[in-house]
Amino acid sequence: MKRKVGFLLAGIFLAAMFTISWAPAPVQAEPIKLTYANFPPAPTFPCVQMERWKEEVEKRTNGMVTVQTFPGGTLLKAKAMMDGVINGVADIGCLCMAYQPGRFTITNATALPLGLPNSEVASLTLLDLYKKYQPEGFKKVKVLTMFTTAPSNIMSKIPIKTLAELKGVPIRASGGAAQILKAWGATRVGMPMPETPEALQKGVVKGLFSSLEVMKDFKFAELCKYVTMTQTPVYPFAVVMNMDKWNALPKDVQKVFDDLVVEQAKWTGNYMDNHVKEAMDWSVNTQGVTVFDLSPEQKAKWDALLDPITAKWIKDNAAKGLPAQAIVDDIRAFAKKNEGK
Repeated sequence: MKRKVGFLLAGIFLAAMFTISWAPAPVQAEPIKLTYANFPPAPTFPCVQMERWKEEVEKRTNGMVTVQTFPGGTLLKAKAMMDGVINGVADIGCLCMAYQPGRFTITNATALPLGLPNSEVASLTLLDLYKKYQPEGFKKVKVLTMFTTAPSNIMSKIPIKTLAELKGVPIRASGGAAQILKAWGATRVGMPMPETPEALQKGVVKGLFSSLEVMKDFKFAELCKYVTMTQTPVYPFAVVMNMDKWNALPKDVQKVFDDLVVEQAKWTGNYMDNHVKEAMDWSVNTQGVTVFDLSPEQKAKWDALLDPITAKWIKDNAAKGLPAQAIVDDIRAFAKKNEGK
């Protein structure tokens, strides 16, 4: 009897060993591969934030998600970004809302001359505005974050310290900045940023109106030896994801993405503000750039000329059924809250 039990136990042991030896190894899940399109060149701040987001996602998902980035319009151009993501050309895309003003009316209101002080405050304010109003323009995508440029200032080949010195001067600018320059008496010239250096050299324009990181990133400090600090406006950006791709993600991966929404907005704004400071330090210290700060009295005068722009925006969009006054009031309130942080 003992002998039979021994054989039986030995057989069970061998069978178990055979099963363990020959059982197929568990299949390693394939990583989730996502594409992320961006339109400006790789060294610019929208692409720097893109690479930071990619690294954080890959790290926080332990490699479960890999992100392939496409800067410089190599997958989608600027104006095609939103529809390209909706149609699945890219899984994720970064867009500048100023390129389609009618499509993003509510969030583009952050580009009004409302005195947003820096990129970090403006980025968090933009995100607050989006969360409150949930604009129709974003219904077909998942918003992964939002952020803005730093405030715009005048970079010029000639000194501009007063409105009289700005009158009639041709200045390169994009989007809503045209109204601002017109209110100040300048002549706005529209052109892509990469064409601006040649236009400055040929005298087609005498300066440009943009956030100041371009003084170093595009080497405008070599051509524009003067900066007039106007500190308005900012331009809003959004990072959006194809809704089908979003819905297909595991819940734990979705949580990683959601956890990054506010963090990424704050990180990008902080990066932008520091980058502007670095660019201006370089411009002043190595390129001999002179910076003109408007006196409080001058600043108030320049700003007062812009009040009709905001008033007209409120009137026009209220006529379209939007709570336009409330939107402007909310931007100011959100900015005050975020500046307090």
